[in-house]
Amino acid sequence: MITGDTALSVSEVVQKATLARQSAPRLGLLTTEQKNTAALRMADALVAEAESIVKANAEDLQRGRENGISTSLLDRLALNLPRIEAMAEGLRQVAESPDPVGDTLETFERPNGLHIRKVRVPLGVIGIIYEARPNVTVDAAGLCLKTGNAVVLRGGSSALSSNQRIVEVLHEALASTDLPPEALQLVLDPSRSSVDEMLKLNGLLDVLIPRGGASLIQNVVKNATVPVIETGAGICHTFIDESAQPEMALQIAINAKVQRPSVCNSMETMLVHRDFARMHLAMFAAQFTQRRVELRGDAEACMLADGIKPASAEDWDTEYNDYILNIKVVDGLDEALEHIRKHGTMHSECIVTENAANAARFLQEVDAAAVYHNASTRFTDGFEFGFGAEIGISTQKLHARGPMGPPALTSSKYIVTGGGQIRG
Repeated sequence: MITGDTALSVSEVVQKATLARQSAPRLGLLTTEQKNTAALRMADALVAEAESIVKANAEDLQRGRENGISTSLLDRLALNLPRIEAMAEGLRQVAESPDPVGDTLETFERPNGLHIRKVRVPLGVIGIIYEARPNVTVDAAGLCLKTGNAVVLRGGSSALSSNQRIVEVLHEALASTDLPPEALQLVLDPSRSSVDEMLKLNGLLDVLIPRGGASLIQNVVKNATVPVIETGAGICHTFIDESAQPEMALQIAINAKVQRPSVCNSMETMLVHRDFARMHLAMFAAQFTQRRVELRGDAEACMLADGIKPASAEDWDTEYNDYILNIKVVDGLDEALEHIRKHGTMHSECIVTENAANAARFLQEVDAAAVYHNASTRFTDGFEFGFGAEIGISTQKLHARGPMGPPALTSSKYIVTGGGQIRG
């Protein structure tokens, strides 16, 4: 199923980016109804062709096993009928979500009679570079096309068969709509050179969005000349305060680590107030161990509970995306906040507490895209936030932050109406 001549990687990238660029003006003229129809037909096509997509995905999984990729990456890569139905449901929610394009953000009139209106417009052509999650292909297509943006996708080599089949299915669906199939492009060349070329496609790409591990993201941020919306690695923490309800704290912590450890909003470090730890950490450790979680902790955590290995200095700065959890015992809120400032990645952070003052201070002082009180960090997700899907989770502070739904994929322009005014 994998095609494409890597010797022609430059021409493939430029050719596909050019096709996307040429289609962008047409996208900006489509009505919301036309775009919604396209999203719904793409959703129906995914369900109708689910078996062929699973078959293509099996090729990727087999290669992944042969290449020795980790269990957590295999989980990110794997598709089955429920996951494909979830991808289709995401497209349906995108269709149901408000269309931000054309929204008036503000309007005002100047003393000279000029009427000025600021409106949302598409970004243009978005390049997305991502790794082993084929659901990103669908999310990106749905969100970009809903917001009038053409998109050039460059997925990881580990998901190439899955991505190729998914885009074939989406193209077939788009062919029966008013939305040009050329607006959705997939780069097939799996070599590093195709990524390097996308980073420099000024004039063809308006923005780049990387999704994946820290090394991929940093490569894009440091080397791109095209503007970048940075998504971040997720070293997420849950702080269990002294007043936390033990059963609630346990359920939140278990969910944050175990429900799907391979994703960026899963918990990597659990911070526990010393008084709470002395009473409950042994029970917590036993519950994690029953769920096959390897525990690593500071000296006090190792002393208070069985089955915890000493943590290294590097562990506190590691995004495992696996069944591994760091545990640190802290004096209280101040030490927890300091640890998060030092080791967090400004993604998602949680406090479990019944102390309203501590909760308010945590929510205000923690600098992250999403902060939680008494809820799992696993909710940092476009689907869970009601966006239908997400293009990524931005951990930067410019333009967009957190799960990026449709409004994050727009820019703005001023529409100025006059009656013959000239500037003196």
